[in-house]
Amino acid sequence: MTDATIRPVLTDDAPFPAGHYSQAVQAGDHLYISGQLPIRADKQPLDDMGFEAQAAQAIDNMMAILTAAGGSPAQLARVTAYIVGVENWPRFNDVYAAKLGDARPARTVVPVPELHYGYLVEIDAVALLPQG
Repeated sequence: MTDATIRPVLTDDAPFPAGHYSQAVQAGDHLYISGQLPIRADKQPLDDMGFEAQAAQAIDNMMAILTAAGGSPAQLARVTAYIVGVENWPRFNDVYAAKLGDARPARTVVPVPELHYGYLVEIDAVALLPQG
């Protein structure tokens, strides 16, 4: 029988939600990570606001939340990335592969015309957490 409890996940290692949502929620053994923008946890600006730096920061935020919930890249089941400009897709692939290593979750990359605050990347995920 699956635990039907839904609980928010919050870590100081990722930016605190700016709206009425959680960084992630754990529902039973599933973790749903909200869209992560390339914002540092301490809210300081990135030294490099180029696409690769933004992609790396957004992925780092996702991974910090996953780690706080007791997961690892191997538990990622699905990732969705929203990127500004289809021309950034190869750059996203390079950063993503470097950050995730051997983990290969199902993934969708959605080119979009723009994102909130002028950011170039947003990423969300679903993970299956280890039992117990």
